[in-house]
Amino acid sequence: MRLTPLMLAASVTLLLASCGPDVVFDQSYDLPEAHWTYADTLDFELEVTDTLAIFDLFLNLSHAVDFPNQNLYVQLYTQFPNQERMQKLVSLELADKAGDWYGRCGSEWCELSIPIQEDAFFNLPGAYRITLEQFSRTDTLAGIRRLGIQLIDTGKKRQVQTGESQ
Repeated sequence: MRLTPLMLAASVTLLLASCGPDVVFDQSYDLPEAHWTYADTLDFELEVTDTLAIFDLFLNLSHAVDFPNQNLYVQLYTQFPNQERMQKLVSLELADKAGDWYGRCGSEWCELSIPIQEDAFFNLPGAYRITLEQFSRTDTLAGIRRLGIQLIDTGKKRQVQTGESQ
């Protein structure tokens, strides 16, 4: 059987798709009129069953090409299944020192995916809540159109020592 260009392209596409990231959670919020206020708290709820799996956590963001800041501060809260809560202040770098935007930019909007935590794992099975709050000097940030969280299973497993809880 002879491979036609169409069959070859389909085979390559199928091969590349099967090697892509294993996205286990992907949720975004569109912000009204591309404004993010202090009051706009964004909650993401995910269920974890595999406590040995290793994940990469990304924050996906869409901002205007004329957004006035090179970075954006957010408060990131994680609530665990046992109701404990962890808080972390994160600076999201949107542009380099020369002012060139990271990510893919069109005529009006830039889209980028920012790694928040790589090689992360969850010690407890159950429901987790990740909350994002904008933490800038201004109550309302104009030019933030969409924010989301994406969790990717790396395919790696962590090693648990004898006597360590999973």
